[in-house]
Amino acid sequence: MALRLMLYDRTCRGRGPRPGLSTAWGTGAFLYRTLGRLNAARGVANWAEALAWLREYDSGNPIEEIQFWGHGKWGQILVAGEPLSRFALRAGHPFRPTLEAIRARLIPGASAGWWFRTCETFGATAGQDFARAWTDFFGCRAAGHTFIIGYWQSGLHSLAPGAAPTWSADEGLASGTPQRPDRAKWSLPGCPNTITCLDGKVPAGW
Repeated sequence: MALRLMLYDRTCRGRGPRPGLSTAWGTGAFLYRTLGRLNAARGVANWAEALAWLREYDSGNPIEEIQFWGHGKWGQILVAGEPLSRFALRAGHPFRPTLEAIRARLIPGASAGWWFRTCETFGATAGQDFARAWTDFFGCRAAGHTFIIGYWQSGLHSLAPGAAPTWSADEGLASGTPQRPDRAKWSLPGCPNTITCLDGKVPAGW
């Protein structure tokens, strides 16, 4: 059985009566599991814990899809402020062996994929560089967003290994340049490639 797994940052807690985003992400994980969209989900406090879980969970079965729900910036995904970027794929990086083990668990071909449900990760030049490096390393498709996301999630794009990004490097930018981004736009229904947090699949062709 090919697994569909989800990670989320459990450290984004609110104060007083206002819950943090970890509450929303955890609720989303429960909803997605109830709807049969996921086999398992885990809230994590750092990347070492997250990657080890992906390497070890139900290790007798391959992985079809990995989603991460949390914060992001251009070319990065974050847990408790700790970035994971394309530089983790380099030889000698402490995460590289675990990432190689996760790669070995992915089902071969175009069916496997990562989906970064995070703000801005595929935006600007850094986001395009991340998308290229990630897909080439894992040999599968990856999807991410170029806008700040919430209920509405705009700028959703996916990339196959060896392909070039088809979206503009300035998509989703409110200020700055693709080389030096400063601020991203919020997702809205009229923005490019917009879904909601309730949508469980990347639309075909995106």
